[in-house]
This record gives sequence, structure tokens and C-alpha cells, in this order.
Amino acid sequence: MQFSSTLLKQGLQTWRTNWCRMFFGRRKTPDLGACNIITEVGNVSPERAVPEHIVKPPYYYVRNSPSTGEGQPEIKTREQITGMRESCRLAATILNSACSFAKAGVTTDEIDGFVHEETIKANAYPSPLRYLGFPKSVCTSVNNVACHGIPDDRKLLDGDIVNIDITVFFNGYHGDCSRMVLVSNVDERGKYLVECTEQCLAEAILCCGPGQPICVIGKSIDKYAKRKKLSVMPAFAGHGIGSYFHGPPNILHFDNDFPGVMIPGMTFTIEPVLSLGTCEAEILEDAWTAVSTDNARSAQFEHTVLITNEGCEVLTLAS
Repeated sequence: MQFSSTLLKQGLQTWRTNWCRMFFGRRKTPDLGACNIITEVGNVSPERAVPEHIVKPPYYYVRNSPSTGEGQPEIKTREQITGMRESCRLAATILNSACSFAKAGVTTDEIDGFVHEETIKANAYPSPLRYLGFPKSVCTSVNNVACHGIPDDRKLLDGDIVNIDITVFFNGYHGDCSRMVLVSNVDERGKYLVECTEQCLAEAILCCGPGQPICVIGKSIDKYAKRKKLSVMPAFAGHGIGSYFHGPPNILHFDNDFPGVMIPGMTFTIEPVLSLGTCEAEILEDAWTAVSTDNARSAQFEHTVLITNEGCEVLTLAS
């Protein structure tokens, strides 16, 4: 689960507009396929309770401010890496179960309830809850929702694609991952988008290793998206993670030359959002749900990774 940092607002708006004009100026009208468009938010249920015995992050008690992602990335010790492995493994395990739970007729609020209860049963805290005021325990982004969809009373429909984005706070560390679910009979364009986005993340991870510039991640994603005639939604970034939910380094998912080098002990997320149409998004009235401006579907996959002396370890794999 990622939240845009102030870094992305400093000079990137002009870049994004110019990039979209240049990219779409060279393309024929894209084939968006057919899907159920999300145009308004649904009814959101009250916040789910977290038992007293669950250890909670500071923002549960006092609302936090957005992270800029600036500063020196944390280089984790062996003990901290062990903690990250545990939290990430738990997040991946719950994500696997949530993806199996998500079917036609199930509401996104029911997915939230499922994730919330599974997290509590594991003696962990659902990290999205109360982060910057977010009201639920998971993000569920359906069809033309790029990210940060708030679970509500809308039922999943035949042909939907939905991203389930899970983060847990366990034994003092956050683990973060997301995956797309195909609901029943998804059309060919939707399947193509989801398949390509998953492969895009896999190729970006292959670029990671000690001494590599952080910007190679964005270059890989940008190159892959263009090859597949998809667009990157550049407003949404990956981020450093650990005892904090979001921090340095910022992981930009477009072609860039921002400074920074991968060092053993770094942990961060990679979570590209690819679209069948435009790279532009707008926020609905709930101040969270980001939708494509042309109603095109988008897809996202996410892993938390660790830079090691030998290369890169994907932490968010279920046991």
C-alpha cells in the first residue's frame, strides 16, 4: 500500500503531463475492453475494533502526517531483517487467503472484515487502519480504481479485476504486498493487463542488487510498459518500510534519474500501477480513491524486497 509523497509533487506534475501527451500522441486510441466503471464511492461501515492486547503503531493513537520519503534509508541489522521476514511472510499468507475469499457477490467490505479478523487472529495490527486517517484495514481497488480504494458495500461482479493491498504490523515491523484477483469471466484485455503487470514487477525485481542505482527500477518498469503498449501511472510510488510504514527511499516507477544506490540491508516496496489507457488519475470525494481520468482499468502488484550482499530477496512470499 503506497501513499504519494511530497517528493512526487515537486516538479513531477509537469513531467507527468508532458509524458502523457508525448506517450499518447504516439499511440492509436487504446483498446480499453469492457468493465463495470466505478464512478462514486459506496457506503463505508464503521471502523472495526482492535483488541487491547494487539500492539499498535503510534498513528493509532495520534494521527500522523505524510512521509516525504526523504532522508537516509534505514540499513537494517540481522535482528531487524528477521523481524521483517516474519511480518512480510504473515502479510503474504493473509493476502493468499483474502484472494481466495474474493469472489463474485462478495462485498469489498466483507474482504476488509476477513483481512481484519485474520490479522487480529495472528496477533498483528492491520497497518492501513488509521494511517493518515484511512478508515479501513485493507485497500480494495476495483477496475478503473488505480489504488487506495476504500472497502464499501459494493459487491464484486462477474468480470471485475480487483487489487487487494495488505500490510500488517507484526512484532514491531510492517510487511506490505498486493495482488490482483480476476473475478469470474474477465475479458481478454483485462487478463492481458493483469498478466503484464505481474510480469512487470518480476522484471523490476530482477534489476535489484547491491550497488545498483535505485532508478533502474523505474527505468525497467517504464521500458516494459511501453513494450506492452500500457502506461505507467507515475503518481504512485514504492517506499522504504520497516518499523515505519513509509519512509526513504522513494521508489519511482517511471524512467527517472533520481539519486540513490541500493545497499545491503535496505528494505522497500516495488508496486507499479499499469493502465490500459491514460496515466492520469483523480481522487474521488472520499479523499482516497484514485480513479483513471478516462475510466481505463489499471492493475497493480506489490512485493517488499530486501537487498542482500548477493542480490535481492523477496520477503512477501507465503510460507
